[in-house]
Amino acid sequence: MRRIGRRDIVAAALIAVLAGAAFTSPPLAILRGLSLDVLTALRGKLVGDIRDPAASPVVVLAIDQESYETPPFKDSPTITWTRELARVLNAVMDGGARVIGFDVIFKSSIEQSEIPFGDAPLGTRMKGFDRDYLRVLRQGADAGKLVLGDIQNDNPERPFPGQLLAARPQNIRALNVHTDPDHVIRRMPLAFAIGGKPVPLMALELASRGLGATAEFLPDGATRLAGYTIPSAEPNTLTLNFRGAGRDIPVFSFADLHGCVEKGDGEFFRRAFGGKVVIIGSVLNFDDRKLTSMRLGGGHDGTPAPRCARKALAQSVRAARSDVAGVFVHATAVRNLMEGDAVSELGFPWRSIIAILVAGMIAFAACLLAPTGTVIAWLAVTAVYSACAVALFVRAIALPLTEPALAGLAAGALMIGYRFVIADREERFLRKSFAFYLAPQVIDTMVASGKMPALGGEMRNVTVFFSDVAGFSSIAEKMTPTELVALMNDYLSEMTDIIESHGGYVDKYVGDSIVAVFGAPVDDPDHASHAVRAALQCRDRLDELNRSHPAFQGRGLAHRIGLNSGEAVVGNIGSRRRFNYTVMSDTVNVASRLEGANKYYGTSIMASEMTVAQTGATIAWRELDTVRVQGRDEPIRIYEPLAEGYQETREQGLAAANYDKGLACWRAREFTQAAECFGRDASYDPPSRLFAKRASELAAKPPPADWTPVNTLEGK
Repeated sequence: MRRIGRRDIVAAALIAVLAGAAFTSPPLAILRGLSLDVLTALRGKLVGDIRDPAASPVVVLAIDQESYETPPFKDSPTITWTRELARVLNAVMDGGARVIGFDVIFKSSIEQSEIPFGDAPLGTRMKGFDRDYLRVLRQGADAGKLVLGDIQNDNPERPFPGQLLAARPQNIRALNVHTDPDHVIRRMPLAFAIGGKPVPLMALELASRGLGATAEFLPDGATRLAGYTIPSAEPNTLTLNFRGAGRDIPVFSFADLHGCVEKGDGEFFRRAFGGKVVIIGSVLNFDDRKLTSMRLGGGHDGTPAPRCARKALAQSVRAARSDVAGVFVHATAVRNLMEGDAVSELGFPWRSIIAILVAGMIAFAACLLAPTGTVIAWLAVTAVYSACAVALFVRAIALPLTEPALAGLAAGALMIGYRFVIADREERFLRKSFAFYLAPQVIDTMVASGKMPALGGEMRNVTVFFSDVAGFSSIAEKMTPTELVALMNDYLSEMTDIIESHGGYVDKYVGDSIVAVFGAPVDDPDHASHAVRAALQCRDRLDELNRSHPAFQGRGLAHRIGLNSGEAVVGNIGSRRRFNYTVMSDTVNVASRLEGANKYYGTSIMASEMTVAQTGATIAWRELDTVRVQGRDEPIRIYEPLAEGYQETREQGLAAANYDKGLACWRAREFTQAAECFGRDASYDPPSRLFAKRASELAAKPPPADWTPVNTLEGK
């Protein structure tokens, strides 16, 4: 492995930037679509991720090959199917379908036929033929259960005027799709602007009616449906998520449903279509086939649904193929919208950054390794990155895949070329060390973002942990400096490990004291509970050390811990040349005062009422007193944690109950009864002993009328 110099680093960085930027540039936008295709194929092969078709909120009513081969439709043009279609539609609506959308367009009617038939055109003799069909359209439209489709472009396709009139304009929606330059459908448009107002397209309209919600078009260009903000990598589009490779959509054959109507099985329609969004579309091998992001792994024309009247054809289960019937593009979009499961793609800046980072790793590997090693490194990075990308794609988050892989390959090749073209010189390595004392989490953030830390802070709700060794000066006097340093290193190491294992950040050591913060720099909604658990474990661990550790035995080491929760300023604070990630506020001051107050009450851990309020039932507490600490006028209630949850011992529970009764009597100026309650446990419980003495004194000499049960703590 060779050493690299400054020029190598600069060259690797430039190559990484150029390669990453080139493969994510607009001229190579086709790679972005290819990433979706590869991710869809890998997810299907490695994970499967097929959702239950029975749970699908959308189903397809297919005009399929079986329909064309079944009487009375066999050898009949589709314009003659309208009466039977009306019967099926009526049964579907009676079965409880939420809405029916048409992915088929009947552009003409037999009533408009100009074919000669005797002494008059055929259309004249067929007047009224579509009456039943138009009546069903009107009934469905009036109930908000029917949406007809059209195509809006330079050569628009629309249903014949009678249908448009029956369905009313508000129930006509566009079936347009978004086709990428490589003729693949990966996204669906959401709305068209008509008269300056956005009008939903078919998929969004069906999902809106299926959910009983109205699509919201936000000022920033985003679209929200039933609380779900639709991710849009391209403005006004939805990136399709083909989780089940088309197999998560149930398909009902029109021929079978027609037979079911003839059979009079209304219960089947209620089971099949109750509460569903239904899309009518053509499912044939030769008509309306679409390439989608399933093209590499293969897609399916849905999953055959349960049948009612006819036996399934042998070819009803089809093999996967590169294209799918267009109706499944709309059905997938509707399911994505109703389940909040559309794919979230990264924007251009993040795609470029990821490509540059991957290219950078390979470029730096090429600086250090031989060409064979570089190829192995590229394969390893690509495999690991691909696994991460597939794992995220299972959660509908699409990372760029082909762009980083190709950028890394190009960067490795260019770096190998650089090394061959420019002769290797004497290697130099310059290391610059900065004296920034930061939390590991802050350093990780800095490295990930590429930004150096800077002065500044923010307000955050945190819990401050303040501890101090009791009688440290007297202990230090009896030890040599070497022994003292070894003892404190062991003590601070053990306590720090516990604090950090509970998510705390050690701000500083001040001699034998530890100042730590929970809830920063990493957010932690349970910071108060974690701080208390850390304090309890620190107490127990010190007891173990005193019993078993040779350096601690016979010294009776004890510590006091103060805990307080509240708003504090956290961030990089100090001079412009040297600073530290720390915490500042009155919250820190109170924690420090509570640590010192343990000496007065004979406790080892004390917390404020603010900390108790944020722990809920996760900790068993007993209230100690109401105090006023130095530097703060407002009194606060202080508590001692007994154990986690409900794990306190029976003795602790009884002592806490007696203490609570005594404290209530104390605050009610019933000092004799208070002394009696506190006295029950005074022999072994220091707080009870303290209050028993105070209560006895006040019982003998009652305080003035303006006395309040608040203890003012002087000093630390």
